[in-house]
Amino acid sequence: MAPFGASCVLLFAVSQSPLAQPRNVILGHLISAFCGLLFLKLFGHDVITIALAVGIAIIAMQYFRAVHPPAGANPLVILLTADKIDYDFTFLLFPVLSGSVILVAIAYLVNNLFNKTHWPVYWLALFKENEK
Repeated sequence: MAPFGASCVLLFAVSQSPLAQPRNVILGHLISAFCGLLFLKLFGHDVITIALAVGIAIIAMQYFRAVHPPAGANPLVILLTADKIDYDFTFLLFPVLSGSVILVAIAYLVNNLFNKTHWPVYWLALFKENEK
């Protein structure tokens, strides 16, 4: 998944950003990929569907307080490659969920072994105030 490359930039270069926290990375990718798959299955893939899928993915990430900008590209990737790849909803587990969890695990190790700051700043946005 190409958007994982941009996720790595956030996770390793600006790990203290709210956009680079585990909740945002994992849920952002899941929500966005789900929107892409849902729009693909319901409406096929054309320019309007792609635009709507990306827009709805952004709204959903905002609603669930899990905005992760690289994940916004998931519907694009899914809908633009739909004629070459036969997507089904298991795509949410492999590679989306498994990949984002692995990225977060590696970021946890790298950011805590080699940086002076503690990462993540918070695991769940719901508990952000309690952990400070």
